[in-house]
Amino acid sequence: MTPKEREHLKKLDDLVLNASSEELKKIQEIDNQTQMEGLSLYDVYLDSSSLVNQSIKKPFRKS
Repeated sequence: MTPKEREHLKKLDDLVLNASSEELKKIQEIDNQTQMEGLSLYDVYLDSSSLVNQSIKKPFRKS
């Protein structure tokens, strides 16, 4: 794992650990959706530059 990947994982960990109950529900919805696509939340977070800086408070769009 590269230092940049570690940094992104820490950001995601911090996001989850500091989330309110409403934000945790949104994170869980996103996580469930990514799992249904055969991915993990961490993989999607690392691979998507749009998610790296996205606030969990923004609405999640379903495709």
